[in-house]
Amino acid sequence: MRINKYLAECGVCSRRKADELVKEGRVSVNKKVVREVGTDVDETKDVVFVDGKKVVRVTHYDYLLFYKPKNCVTTLNEDNDNKSGRKKTDKELEEIKNRAEKLAAKGIVEEVKEHSKPRKIITDFIGDDYKNKRLYPIGRLDYDSEGLLLLTNDGDLTYKLTHPSSEIPKTYVVKIEGTIEESDLAALRKGVTIDGVKYGRSKVKITGIEKVKDAKKAVIDPKDILAREAIECNEDTSGVFTRLEVIIFEGKNREIRRMFEAVEKKVVFLKRVAIGELRLGGLARGAYRPLNESEIAYLHAISNKQQQ
Repeated sequence: MRINKYLAECGVCSRRKADELVKEGRVSVNKKVVREVGTDVDETKDVVFVDGKKVVRVTHYDYLLFYKPKNCVTTLNEDNDNKSGRKKTDKELEEIKNRAEKLAAKGIVEEVKEHSKPRKIITDFIGDDYKNKRLYPIGRLDYDSEGLLLLTNDGDLTYKLTHPSSEIPKTYVVKIEGTIEESDLAALRKGVTIDGVKYGRSKVKITGIEKVKDAKKAVIDPKDILAREAIECNEDTSGVFTRLEVIIFEGKNREIRRMFEAVEKKVVFLKRVAIGELRLGGLARGAYRPLNESEIAYLHAISNKQQQ
């Protein structure tokens, strides 16, 4: 069995992450470091270690639905650079600055931040009963985005659901500055290219327009969840804003934000509300719940369907 598949089945990490660990020299077989991602292991006689710790096969998989709040990093690793408060390198800051300048040329302002203080990670919200289960996220959500995130120690399922060919629909509530033309919506639905990266087709529809001078003083319809959440997040909601529902079938880094950048629109609020048929529902920010048997069966069904 390939070592990446073995580590995934043992609940250590996803197959992609396993390949990274091997390349970094953090995996050893029978106390010998391996660096070839194609290494095979025989679990009946080989002993595998990651970071010096013996790998033991998981006998029970856990699956959680988590409401990731805004300003939280999508990781559970306590030793993550962001958790330790690592400052960005000069090269990283230069890349961020160059990106901000490109956006500024299009009239889009993006704040450059050097996160010198420790940032919240998923582990800060998960109970002690799950902290030692070696859970990891299925996919990601940006630091400044919020919403549904699935957590598991089922590496094989993670691999299938995050594979580029999976095309599992993911539904988002989006709010942008200003209005948007039908021609721009058509471009987003067809797929756009920005900085040489192709972003695939999507489903986009307008769900409302906000015209607010001062959101703090405005009388908000209690059913208007998006407007209420914008106020709770202390967002600047003065002016005209467009609310949309966006469904994407990929999972590229900051995909939705960059899609709208391509049509010169700035996203001010982004929340994932569904992955396939699994919905966030009434879960509170920072809360989580175990998936029930039918939801787990659904994930396995769609993952196997996409692999056929």
